[in-house]
Amino acid sequence: MKQTIFMITVTLMAGMLGCKESNKESNPLLGEFTAIHQTPPFDKIKTEHYLPAVKVGIAEAKKEIDAIINNSEKPTFQNSVVALAESGEQLGKVLNIFYNINEAETSPEMQAVAKEISPIVTEHSNDISLNEQLFARIKEVYANRNELNLNAEETMLLEKSYKGFVRGGVNLAPEMRDKFREVNKDLSKLGLQFNENELAETNDFILHITDKKELAGLPESALEMAAMEAKEREKEGWVFTLQFPSYLPIIQFADNRSVREKMYRAFVSRCNKNNSHNNSDIVKQIVEKRLEKARMLGFDSYADYVLTERMAEDKDRVASFLDELFNAGHKTALNEKREVENYARQLGFKGTLQRWDWTYYSEKLRKEKYAIDDEMTKPYFELSKVRDGIFDLTTRLYGITYKQNTEIPVYHPDVKAYEVFDESGKLLSVLYLDFHPRQTKSSGAWMTSFREQSKKDGVDHRPFVSVVCNFTKPTETKPSLLTFNEVETFLHEFGHALHGMLSDVTYENLSGTAVYRDFVELPSQIMENWAIEKEWLDTFAVHYQTGEKIPQSLIEKLKSVANYQSGYMNDRQVSFATLDMAWHSIEEPLTTEVVTFNNLALDKFEIFPVVEGACMSTSFGHLFAGGYAAGYYGYKWAEVLDADAYSVFQKNGIFDKETAKRFRENIISKGGTEHPMKLYVDFRGQEPTIDALLKRSGLDK
Repeated sequence: MKQTIFMITVTLMAGMLGCKESNKESNPLLGEFTAIHQTPPFDKIKTEHYLPAVKVGIAEAKKEIDAIINNSEKPTFQNSVVALAESGEQLGKVLNIFYNINEAETSPEMQAVAKEISPIVTEHSNDISLNEQLFARIKEVYANRNELNLNAEETMLLEKSYKGFVRGGVNLAPEMRDKFREVNKDLSKLGLQFNENELAETNDFILHITDKKELAGLPESALEMAAMEAKEREKEGWVFTLQFPSYLPIIQFADNRSVREKMYRAFVSRCNKNNSHNNSDIVKQIVEKRLEKARMLGFDSYADYVLTERMAEDKDRVASFLDELFNAGHKTALNEKREVENYARQLGFKGTLQRWDWTYYSEKLRKEKYAIDDEMTKPYFELSKVRDGIFDLTTRLYGITYKQNTEIPVYHPDVKAYEVFDESGKLLSVLYLDFHPRQTKSSGAWMTSFREQSKKDGVDHRPFVSVVCNFTKPTETKPSLLTFNEVETFLHEFGHALHGMLSDVTYENLSGTAVYRDFVELPSQIMENWAIEKEWLDTFAVHYQTGEKIPQSLIEKLKSVANYQSGYMNDRQVSFATLDMAWHSIEEPLTTEVVTFNNLALDKFEIFPVVEGACMSTSFGHLFAGGYAAGYYGYKWAEVLDADAYSVFQKNGIFDKETAKRFRENIISKGGTEHPMKLYVDFRGQEPTIDALLKRSGLDK
């Protein structure tokens, strides 16, 4: 899941907000949406509409905040806490659309507008979080919370509101507040610039090859895709890019070592070159400003600040958790490396095994040991069939159904919109699916929402959820055929989508994925478990040409290969989390270069020679342009939860409706209305242990 985090709540000068009422008639972002289900009117929205709509939204939100402050009645949960939670609806509606489109279908014009919107939205956010009069009303309600007979969700909203002000700097001394505002504004600008640089650097590189001999080893599907890319760019031969479906076949299959090396070096050095897209200084500024913000609020580090609102609670617990995983898997990782190295030498390799050799020889060894590779499975994973299989899986588990509706406006021709219904035929959500790479889209895969679920005035406002991926494109002769990893990615992001679509709460602030960051990956990661279940694969996995079901022998191979290099993969994820914690545990400004710091943090995981110019941090968008700062460990944390939770499905049946019902009612539908551990125990009957994860990964030996 990708959530670009911006502080959304501080005033503009009256002259900047001078938007006449007539603008609402000409700006499709203002007023009620009239498209089906009140979905965003993407077919009418133009780039020039965003900034005026944001200004109107801020003006309206300011009036709503003033009304709360000037209310002569005694502060109550309803007239203060709920009123605050429901304020800024117009602004939120516009920003949800703008930020999401800026990720999925950006342009130089959009990026320029983002640089105008970012500071004024941050300023507005600061005006709210630093408003002493507003906080006084929330504080009074909070002080009397034990006498209010609030239910669990109301209690959580009150606590979240109160803590939001405290963590937003309201208790800072007056002379500190201006500095706090500036830090927040700087962080929002830096996050935008980081993302723009990463996209530009990805788009700038191409590997153009005209001699087919240099591409020996690549499967025909990769060659066809590269030929299509070349044709689109009006070039002869084949073009490969740093988009993952184009990058991976080179690293995985190309016999030409120098071609692999060139591609690998370009990928790992993104935004760490001496050019205008360098993110090194931005990384340094971001971590130092995050530290500055945390210290102003009384914390030693940014990690200390973040973890007070996480299941893990503190740095020591995260460190202990990561050490436990490292110790469980590192010896296995070293043995796996030796195995690949020995195998490469048997094939005639000489010299030192490098990073650009690892995937290539690992793939050859995997095929020899298990007689399976992606080219064998891809014909059974046609994208449309996988989509239908996932739809059917969620129908069997949760009773929901899907219907494509071409009348719902979309933001790009590639995007398809679906109505999602419950068993009674009631609309649950609108779902947008956006599958393929383009130069206007950020890399990776994510779920997000254009509208969150909430209930107000007796109306259940259903969410508009989007799943955005960068899957292999169809070619002139083949449909989009997914790798097994892409199938898992689809399941993962669809789990996030279910979290949003099946939400059943009152307040938007607690809806869907608005949960602790180290809990949010549970609904997504548990879905990946079905990827190797024969009962599910048999429902959709057929050869795109012959219609033949995926053979049982191939399913068995998928199961047997599931833990291939599990030690290495464990090391890899733990290293990402360790790098994250290193950046956000600093207690003094950096005195080293970004590359040096990056490499020191990863040193104990490094089993290959360090590649000159490589620096993961400069393109690590989850940390520096997303919401995973001091939270990337959450992926492994959630693996513990999902392995433990899926063991219940394994015991009761992978399509067991009663188990699915309990998972939906206790976890998916509840959003952030209660503490995550309580929600988990309500489903599972006990707290999770690491045992199920180690067993599933084969690391319990």
